[in-house]
Amino acid sequence: MVQGRPDGRVAVVTGAARGVGEATVRRLARRGLRVALLGRELDSLRQVAGSLPTEACCIEVDVTDAAALQGAARGVQERLGAASVVVANAGIAAAGPFAASEAALFNRVIEVNLIGSANTARAFLPQLVQTGGYYLQIASTAAFGSAPLMSAYCASKAGVESFAQALRTELRPEGVDVGIAYLHWTGTDMIGAIDDHPVLRALRGHQPAPARRVHSAEQVAAWLIHGINQRATSVYAPPWLRIVQPLRPVLPLIVSAAARRYLAALPATEPQGMTGVLGAGGRADWEAHRPPPPAPHVTPPQC
Repeated sequence: MVQGRPDGRVAVVTGAARGVGEATVRRLARRGLRVALLGRELDSLRQVAGSLPTEACCIEVDVTDAAALQGAARGVQERLGAASVVVANAGIAAAGPFAASEAALFNRVIEVNLIGSANTARAFLPQLVQTGGYYLQIASTAAFGSAPLMSAYCASKAGVESFAQALRTELRPEGVDVGIAYLHWTGTDMIGAIDDHPVLRALRGHQPAPARRVHSAEQVAAWLIHGINQRATSVYAPPWLRIVQPLRPVLPLIVSAAARRYLAALPATEPQGMTGVLGAGGRADWEAHRPPPPAPHVTPPQC
């Protein structure tokens, strides 16, 4: 999107059924862009699209399905035109001790957040090259300092940051700009019960007062739209996070020290009791992909 020019171009947002994705779609549409809403919850996507002031299309797609995303990209171009903005927002989170978590759940978080972002970029890059567009990768302050009990989520967000940084250099000669959005505490269903969850409560409780504030999805979307309009290299939500960047080498040590003190005071069963997927969207995805329980082992009769 050319700075200050809401001229009916096409934007694509993954994970658009709720939360930051939905709020971003609404703000893009208010700026005059036609919007493609991609996600797993088709009924919710349709409800959002039906309330927009500009032309929109909904495509039910799993971002971990590369072939399906390629089909979605073709569908967007046929219905709306080539995308000039792509927001890779789809993501899920899981919490709990690594050793107590299902391996399949750890893998699913990585697949959705990291592999899904790569699939999204690969599917829409030809259109972005055609339009000289802008790709915005949604990351997190989880990439700044890895928190215990959130190993899969932190690994995936550090991964998407590195992926987008590499992509940025590769695509600049093609006229495509790549931005990374660093989101902090955002009021979506992913952290809906923040004070009841020992993992999230610990992470938030040991931060300075300004860093504990939870920002609405609408406010975060406003920051994202400003970044999209500027084709920004980095988007900080909230903006003061930019002053944290120089401190990143020491943040893992600070996070680790605070977490050790907190975890030592917790009953051993509390983190394990809250192990699992965070948020309704993440739970819906996990239920759709959770492997069946293994068949019970039967000891063969002895001769």
